[in-house]
Amino acid sequence: MTRKKVKLAFISNDSARKATFKKRKKGLMKKVSELSTLCGIDACAIIYSPYESHAEIWPSPMGVQRVLSQFKKMPEMEQSKKMVNQDSFLRQRIGKGNEQLKKQRKDNREREMTEIMFQSLTGRSLHGLNILDLNDIGYLIDQHLKDIHTRVDTLNRMAVQPQPVAPKPLTVGESSQQAVRADFEMNGDAIQRQQWFIDLMNPPEQMGFGGEDIILPFGDANHNSLWSNAYFP
Repeated sequence: MTRKKVKLAFISNDSARKATFKKRKKGLMKKVSELSTLCGIDACAIIYSPYESHAEIWPSPMGVQRVLSQFKKMPEMEQSKKMVNQDSFLRQRIGKGNEQLKKQRKDNREREMTEIMFQSLTGRSLHGLNILDLNDIGYLIDQHLKDIHTRVDTLNRMAVQPQPVAPKPLTVGESSQQAVRADFEMNGDAIQRQQWFIDLMNPPEQMGFGGEDIILPFGDANHNSLWSNAYFP
């Protein structure tokens, strides 16, 4: 069962106010003790009330004096940085409530004008609206048109860009042919050199070193021979 939300207002009934004071005071002292123990900080509490002749303090008179002396050593700006009283606390709450109310009114206004804008597309007349309503509806229409144009431009750019074409999968036979072709291209030069060396070791009878130049398979980029029989004795 959830706890009932308590209204933060002065309790006019004396007996109820006294009972609430005793209950809340006990809880407050317990919270201060837990805060000091769990977080390892110096804290104290001083409570005056019309129901007791002496002020109730926590943890002890010496402990309160120590915490107060540390507080007084701080600069005045630091002392009052987050300090609030009942009046400033209520003003802060009122300010936050006004901000929330302003935001909620703005959201409600936008939803109302959006509903009227879409209803006008079904034939509803706009003659009963004042100049402020028409200005708000015009602003909403401009925003929706801007969003539509942005979306259209994005789709057009996506349609113009060429889509990558996935390579056609090769069959087993085509893969084997490509592998053989690649191996032949890689080893073609070595095979040519090997064949030239075999021919050199077994020359024809009419071929000799004193005849025409022997064209070796080593040339420059223009296929010009770099060697000739001039290099042979």
